[in-house]
Amino acid sequence: MSAMGRLLILSGVVLIICGALFLFIGRFPGMRRLPGDILIQRDQFTFYFPITTSILISVVLSFIMWLFLKR
Repeated sequence: MSAMGRLLILSGVVLIICGALFLFIGRFPGMRRLPGDILIQRDQFTFYFPITTSILISVVLSFIMWLFLKR
């Protein structure tokens, strides 16, 4: 059971960090739209898919998880 408790605590910490990143990411000038993010604007339609931002966040979170879970 102790491994399950550690996993839940780690998941909570990761979620808190992700939430803080989403709150404060707009304040950094270079992090609003990265090159590679898809933006399509038409008359009354806007589609934005942050693929580069998603990849960057995934790499950072994978590294953090690797640091915490390595033995």
